[in-house]
Amino acid sequence: MKILERDDTQLPAQASSEYDYETLLASRQRHFLPLALYHDKPLNLVRAEGMYMWDADGNRYLDCIGGIICISAGHHHPKIKQKLIGMLENNEPQHVSTLYLNEHPVRLAETLVEEAPDGLDRVSFTNSGSEANELAFMTARQATGETMIINLRHSYHGGTAATQAQCGHATWRFRAQPVTATTSALEPYCYRCPFNKKPDSCDFECAQNVETTIQTSTHGRIAAMIVEPVMGVGGFISPPKEYFDRVTSIVHEYGGKYISDEVQTGAGRCGQEFLLTRELDIDADMVTMAKGFGNGAAIGAVLMKSEDADSLKGKLYFNTFGADPYPVAQAQATMDIIKEEGLINNAREMGARIVDGLNEMAKRHHWIGDVRGRGLLLGMEMVRDRKTKEHAVAEAARFMDLCKDRKVLLGKGGLKGNVIRIAPPLTINAQQVDQLLEVMDQSLAEL
Repeated sequence: MKILERDDTQLPAQASSEYDYETLLASRQRHFLPLALYHDKPLNLVRAEGMYMWDADGNRYLDCIGGIICISAGHHHPKIKQKLIGMLENNEPQHVSTLYLNEHPVRLAETLVEEAPDGLDRVSFTNSGSEANELAFMTARQATGETMIINLRHSYHGGTAATQAQCGHATWRFRAQPVTATTSALEPYCYRCPFNKKPDSCDFECAQNVETTIQTSTHGRIAAMIVEPVMGVGGFISPPKEYFDRVTSIVHEYGGKYISDEVQTGAGRCGQEFLLTRELDIDADMVTMAKGFGNGAAIGAVLMKSEDADSLKGKLYFNTFGADPYPVAQAQATMDIIKEEGLINNAREMGARIVDGLNEMAKRHHWIGDVRGRGLLLGMEMVRDRKTKEHAVAEAARFMDLCKDRKVLLGKGGLKGNVIRIAPPLTINAQQVDQLLEVMDQSLAEL
């Protein structure tokens, strides 16, 4: 597999612009909503290629968060560029809506169904993971005649009204959030088990809690439960396969649809199949996806069974930009690249290399409390004390800055923001992994 990269680590500074750094930052703070920014001194990123991004001063950074887990085939893959340029040169329509026929969404739907778990044969395209989850909620409620949806504490499912209502973090919920048809089950968080169990003494009390939640917080029937196979914003919490076997059975027993949220876990990132739902043989009724599925394009999708899709008949459902040709074509090219270049196998191998390096690093650095995840969706939970597991919140933020100063970009998550998230493009190679590990080791030492 050929990994695209440049030999130069420094490019000329950005050409003159009316926005110098201070003007750009001040204008954003003045005109944007109060949105968070990474780092004490946020980067002004102006260029990207392969595994790397460059700031306005020409500094090159190894991108190990992939635009918040959106870049799977690498930045500006030539096959994606060639596809989009060709469409522009041929004057293909940028927008058609779903009211007309176009071959690009049809081809992508056929490709996606081939990668889907058995029985999921219908597809709807959206602009984001939030919209995909909203559509899944609506379909489940229509198909079951029920309204209650169960989520997990520590979960995250999007930034729209219904998806924020399913978020298990106070920071993602607002006073006006409609939560009347929502309830939460306890999280399958092995490192911080809510039942104070250890893997060798666990009887999956967290799975049984789903049934307890239905019996005590609903009228005994539900519309759906939504679960991420690896909880992304929650800090890459990765439950064992047996958890899903038990939970899907409980959900179906109480009449609900099981929604597998693969917005972050999909597109081969977890290292075995294109969808983790299929790898774990999760008995899902719907699978949602976005982010790496489009390699940065604004596209999401819902896979569902025909019986559930047919429940929407007689009602009008429409998405203005869903299935537009250009983002759909980019997603198709991304899926082709992932398959042709063996990126799923690469995710498994490079992910194992990172995990081995972090576990070895944990012998030297007490900040590392837990290493977890699948493939190239990895979390390193930072703690101040391994016995008390006190969250190392300020230290995690400082650690990210130290890595950035050494030209490596990482993310963070978890309820307290103390979990370092590692999710590079699936094109990362062994040399780049070793660079990542060296930088992390040096930064932990400096802490």
